Amino acid sequence: MKVLVLLCVFVPLLALATAEEEAVLESILRDRSHIEETLRLAADEKAGDYAAALQRLRQIYHNSIRPMEQAYKYNELRQHEISAYPGRTLGDSATDGEITSKPMVLFLGPWSVGKSSMVNYLLGLQDTPYQLYTGAEPTTSEFTVIMHGEKIRTVEGIVMAADSSRSFSPLEKFGQNFLEKLVGIEMPHKLLERVTFVDTPGIIENRKQQERGYPFNDVCQWFIDRADLIFVVFDPTKLDVGLELEMLFRQLKGRESQIRIILNKADSLATQDLMRVYGALFWSLAPLINVTEPPRVYVSSFWPYDYAPDTSRDLFKREEISLLEDLNQVIENRLENKIAFIRQHGIRVRIHALLVDRYVQTFKEKMSFFSDPELVSKEIVDDPDKFYIFKSILAKTNVSKFDLPNRDAYRDFFGINPVSSFKQLSAQCSYMGGCLLEKIERAITHELPSLLGSINSGKNPTLSSCEATGCGEKPKNRYRRN
Repeated sequence: MKVLVLLCVFVPLLALATAEEEAVLESILRDRSHIEETLRLAADEKAGDYAAALQRLRQIYHNSIRPMEQAYKYNELRQHEISAYPGRTLGDSATDGEITSKPMVLFLGPWSVGKSSMVNYLLGLQDTPYQLYTGAEPTTSEFTVIMHGEKIRTVEGIVMAADSSRSFSPLEKFGQNFLEKLVGIEMPHKLLERVTFVDTPGIIENRKQQERGYPFNDVCQWFIDRADLIFVVFDPTKLDVGLELEMLFRQLKGRESQIRIILNKADSLATQDLMRVYGALFWSLAPLINVTEPPRVYVSSFWPYDYAPDTSRDLFKREEISLLEDLNQVIENRLENKIAFIRQHGIRVRIHALLVDRYVQTFKEKMSFFSDPELVSKEIVDDPDKFYIFKSILAKTNVSKFDLPNRDAYRDFFGINPVSSFKQLSAQCSYMGGCLLEKIERAITHELPSLLGSINSGKNPTLSSCEATGCGEKPKNRYRRN
């Protein structure tokens, strides 16, 4: 009887306490309506037009660019020291997964500066079973890819790398130790239908790279090369620059247009102290970012709770909206960026084919009945300037000298693939398929710009049926001697 009386008394009190706690929690949580408004999450996309454009882009790549890649083994051209093309590793091939992948937003920075909290805030994951773990100590030890899925589930790194339909299969080259530190999280979310987030382990300056068990800097470079937007997050207590952070900014060189610096937890300081910290942040980063126009810096507090009292909340709110507009710009321009990337990739493949063709042509000119093929090939590869290989490319073709790859890359390339194993471009023609050089040049100068124009003008990009032979024209061989 006494137990029953106690239950009758305490159960209503417990329910009242729970209701009061929820009311207090709601009062300290920040309004998130501006996130949906700025990112236009309620707006419907023209899925049909987007899918048709992607299909057209994929068709152009496979018909006009991919054959040249395979004929001249572009994917075996290795990076030498610093890539000749900032933003992407020399010799990488485009894949269907990369063509169809969503824009990638990468979060970098020291440990416990609020990277995971920022992801939780943008996706509204706070106090849900699948929020990213956060804390004052170093918490994120994995590379976490948050992406869209029909249901909430975790995907192991080995599964992500094995799935060819995803864009993460190249990560296998970093070894099994890394794949154990790679995890994917799928969930149904409007924002994730348009973008993919990647949360990274925080930089700890007193930890040596080899202690991680995998090439941390190389993995970061892989994600940096593919990111459409890079948030480098700091907080007022972690402004010092050590060796690992300095290495990170060296890897970001050439990607300044994608970088956004975030000074997080800004409401933990008074206004005067915040101004000093802002200046100290620029002082620390100035030697690392050697560009005329520095990256945009956002000052706010990116987590779900309300700003601290007596702080510049209006400023923080405006800064947050500006950052969301930046993110929305990347989402809105994702198709245009893909087309531009494939065109840039096609230009690189064309330059590579022209250089290989010139090497082969020089090799055949220098060969005689009594010549040793290996010695002739070695002489040409070791000193290409002696035979004006690179200068002849600039003189005869529409190629910028700033787009030419490093000469040492071709020494490594021809060390694996003998010069004599390649055909000249004049021999890469067929009556039905056309000439490889004609096709890739048509894609670069006409097809891809036309596709981009149709997107910007709002026209529906229809699939063409004349990629193979130039709309019924007999393929011409510009290298054939009359």
